[in-house]
Amino acid sequence: MAFLSQMDIRCSIHLATTFRRRRHRHHPPRQGSLLSPPVISRQSFPSRSLFIRAKAFSTETQKSSTGAGAGKIPDKPPICTADELHYVTVKNSNWRLALWRYTPPPQAPRRNHPLLLLSGVGTNAIGYDLSPESSFARYMCEQGFDTWILEVRGAGLSMQESETKDIENSAHAISEEMEAAAENATNGALSAAQQSNDIQNSSAEFEVSVVKKDPMGIATAWDESNLVAKLTETFMNLSERFSGFLNESQSRIMSAKLFDQISKLLEDSFLSERFNEVRGKLLSLLESRQNSAVAGQIRDLSQKLVNIVEEGQRSVSPQFNDLQERFATTLEDFQKQLDLIVKYNWDFDHYLEEDVPAAMEYIRDQTGPRDGKLLAIGHSMGGILLYSMLSRCGFEGRESGFAAIVTLASSLDYTTSKSALKRLLPLADPAQVLNVPVVPLGALLSAAYPLSSSPPYVLSWLVKLISAKDMMHPELLKKLVLNNFCTVPAKLLLQLTTAFREGGLRDRSGKFFYKDHLHKCDVPVLAIAADRDLICPPEAVYETVKLLPENSVTYKVFGERDGPHYAHYDLVGGRMAVEQVYPCIIQFLSRYD
Repeated sequence: MAFLSQMDIRCSIHLATTFRRRRHRHHPPRQGSLLSPPVISRQSFPSRSLFIRAKAFSTETQKSSTGAGAGKIPDKPPICTADELHYVTVKNSNWRLALWRYTPPPQAPRRNHPLLLLSGVGTNAIGYDLSPESSFARYMCEQGFDTWILEVRGAGLSMQESETKDIENSAHAISEEMEAAAENATNGALSAAQQSNDIQNSSAEFEVSVVKKDPMGIATAWDESNLVAKLTETFMNLSERFSGFLNESQSRIMSAKLFDQISKLLEDSFLSERFNEVRGKLLSLLESRQNSAVAGQIRDLSQKLVNIVEEGQRSVSPQFNDLQERFATTLEDFQKQLDLIVKYNWDFDHYLEEDVPAAMEYIRDQTGPRDGKLLAIGHSMGGILLYSMLSRCGFEGRESGFAAIVTLASSLDYTTSKSALKRLLPLADPAQVLNVPVVPLGALLSAAYPLSSSPPYVLSWLVKLISAKDMMHPELLKKLVLNNFCTVPAKLLLQLTTAFREGGLRDRSGKFFYKDHLHKCDVPVLAIAADRDLICPPEAVYETVKLLPENSVTYKVFGERDGPHYAHYDLVGGRMAVEQVYPCIIQFLSRYD
């Protein structure tokens, strides 16, 4: 846990420096007549109906062509406020993706296409359903759309579960964890000063406990055979499981990181030369293809490495008194880092090529649209996914499966904008992904929220990234921050940072630029921007809009000179969204439904 705590602190500091002082007022680009939607009077908007219904749930798990384990669960957990909770299997994996379904009431207009909602990076379905009064998903449902929210792998109630019978239990367990985390963040938040003191005190206690340990006691507790096995397993993981993590050089980077940590324990000692000899042989073996002979050599060298450390422990030099303890701790912390990389080993292309297609196939199976197409809305990264699908389909000359799409605060190219996310560019170094394999976004924002919403408002800039002044009800903003965000793989962020470089977002190989084939798009697109969006400013949205065929795209910026103003999340949860944004989307989708 010490490693994870230190990592969380490093991430907190990084995020704080990332977004601080980013309080620019962004002006939307001038809208050309070909890209601007017609002026719509409020009288023409569909009437709002927020009739909430209790649903009866089937006791049978439905089967789908997407594989075993797909279907509706009979007892959905409390955190899921949709009418139904479904799970879809991702082919060739044990991921079960959660789909929140909102079924239209009998009195709603009849629609021809189901509606898929895609969320932003590191977020779950809650952002689309903050409350009955402002719920975007519920509003679309009440207007007749069979509405589905996809939670991609790692988000919300999605899980890695191989047994169908365990899915429901796991869903309830995840729900309880999410609710408990939000409650703890609300009731048990420490002040910044208290957190700092606790960290310093715990660190000091740890150092004192290490110094006071009896060297003979450490030697007694030293389990050489177990440590050799653990060290061998670590090296085997490096050679087998990590050679293809990002590219062929990454396992060497990971190996070098571990050896550097061990080397510091033996620095300026008579053991350094012997350690470097073993280090060179191990690095050579880790670069070779794995087989039983190599595995045996790795075990032998691991034994030699442990022997070197043990020899240092027997030294009369005081610097080696706690060497074995520190060596074991170093290996344990490193193994935790490897485990995180394995657990959070996905990127943007996994969402694009596996998660979204699996959800689309399942929704088609469940709803049976006559033309086999869906309507789709994507917020932030959700819109980026939709743009990328249109580009990939244009490149491959195939149908996208969409009748029309809406993007909310999304772009494939941020190079010309002043997005606050540009400070994430240091993560573009692949080695950095191995330093910080995950960013616990949910935990960080939950910890930061009390400092942003209460005096002395130390992190007040955080609120401006999410919502414009007086635009979101305080309780909804609190719910959004405490319940909507998840842990994000740094590997995912690594790929998304390419959107801030020349050419815009590209695939994991770095050779395919997603914006290059948008001009082949034949799907109607409504691209919406928020006038005070510091994450995806209007100029970033327009950078992608201008690449689409003029006859297929409609561009709209919400926010007026004298107010109200919209920030990144106000488009799906702000006070005025129900009156201004949602009806505009309904009118657009109705035109193509």
